Amino acid sequence: MSDPTILLTDMPAPGIRRLTMNRPEKRNALNNPLRKAILDALVDADRDPEVQVTILRGAGPSFCSGYDLSANNAVDQPYYTAGGAGAWARHVVDGWMRIWDLAKPVIAQVHGHCLAGGSELATCCDLVYVAEDANIGYPPVRLMSPPDNQFHPWLMGMRNAMEMMLTGDGITGTEAAAKGFANRAFPAAALDAEVLKIAARVALIPTELNQINKRSVHRAMEAQGLRAAIRAGTELQALAFTTKSSLDYRAQFKRDGKSVSAVLSARDKAFGDYREKKE
Repeated sequence: MSDPTILLTDMPAPGIRRLTMNRPEKRNALNNPLRKAILDALVDADRDPEVQVTILRGAGPSFCSGYDLSANNAVDQPYYTAGGAGAWARHVVDGWMRIWDLAKPVIAQVHGHCLAGGSELATCCDLVYVAEDANIGYPPVRLMSPPDNQFHPWLMGMRNAMEMMLTGDGITGTEAAAKGFANRAFPAAALDAEVLKIAARVALIPTELNQINKRSVHRAMEAQGLRAAIRAGTELQALAFTTKSSLDYRAQFKRDGKSVSAVLSARDKAFGDYREKKE
């Protein structure tokens, strides 16, 4: 059974279920219990005839800072994935693509940091709305690997994707909407209300029709090769893990908060961004 304290659930309006990741002290970093809670709750919503659309957001200062590097995510995974080289990348892509395959629409409501695995989670949702001052990026490309879920070229086009992959730089919510990562950006103080307005409009359409509407867009993307390309990307992520740079970098993690924080700060120091940004 999922831990009810790490994912809060409410019904802010008829037909709308809202899920709030509740690890604010960790900036909602994704460990296995939280990933399980998210996926279980989304399946529950998909089965519930009273729910027509789900919103996923984060408590505290951030949407999601990525995978929890202080946890052993190889243990007690929430679902089975075949082992071998590249198992982790295949595993998380298997999970987030379950959102893609749900019948009912899922909206990501993004504020604060949306980094690494957090950005992968957001992109597998059907609609993405962001705070204008959100910080969205995939900094692990700097010393570890490209994403497990290589969505960037599909959402943002080749040039924007290439810049993010070759620098690890983040973008603001305003830039994310302009570049195609998100649907729209709103002032942070208005984000809750604006997302609820959009969710209410989605909920006006009968679920039996909206699931076909959702699928029609996905089928078009799959016909262009999206699913195959993302699957192929897991093998490239696994290949990156064999490089000396990645091996040396990952060897520094001791699965304690102090070590993780120091390693990430060292990664970003030369760039002067993320946790090393001087306000």
